[in-house]
Amino acid sequence: MRIDVLTLFPEMFGVPLEISLLGKAIEQGRLTVEVTDIRDFANDRHRTADDAPFGGGPGMVMKCEPLFAAVDSLKDRNSLARVILLSPRGRTLTQAVVRELAEQPDLVLICGRYEGVDERVSHTLCTDEISVGDYVLSGGELPALTLIEAVSRMLPGVIGDWESVTTDSFYDGILGPPQYTRPPVFRDMAVPAVLLGGNHAAIRRWRRKEALRITKERRPDLLGACGDADRALLQEIEQEEAGPEREVES
Repeated sequence: MRIDVLTLFPEMFGVPLEISLLGKAIEQGRLTVEVTDIRDFANDRHRTADDAPFGGGPGMVMKCEPLFAAVDSLKDRNSLARVILLSPRGRTLTQAVVRELAEQPDLVLICGRYEGVDERVSHTLCTDEISVGDYVLSGGELPALTLIEAVSRMLPGVIGDWESVTTDSFYDGILGPPQYTRPPVFRDMAVPAVLLGGNHAAIRRWRRKEALRITKERRPDLLGACGDADRALLQEIEQEEAGPEREVES
């Protein structure tokens, strides 16, 4: 997969693209990320990429000419089928969106800055706008890195143990289960016995049930698409939670 990033601050991508699994994916050729400085396509000697907004108002707006020229420069090496503006106005980056994007052969990510980009960029040049959440950052560089990191985990061979991906939060719509490692007892806190017993079917059931319990507590909005097996586990959870109250009442 190829991802082209257009930014006013290319230096922000140096270290993150060199380390951990993302760096290995790039080193192994499973992912190519090229970062382009938008100012290289400005048409004046000051490399101006922003200007005051028409109609007045605070801040500056990223100019359309350098952005259109930067995208045009990618035509020989990127299909330009998915040109994405990182913007708080975009649709939220969910795991479903990540899986959708991971199926593409290439992407272009435009990192907005200042008060935003000229609307002609969003309306004509971009095929999509994506937000990482309902808050505002100084620019789209960190959201772009978030998107790249999330998409890279979906690419074949990037994660050696694919099961570790399928148990991630949101992979199949709910939050992930609790995880434990050695020692089995720490400061009188013991690892659940089921995880130590070697019964893999029981472990899978326990993990799914606890993942549903956590999702019910923290993100009940994610439970709408649960199947029959999950609904049965949720009913068990509700009965367990209601049990002590009935005992007190009696």
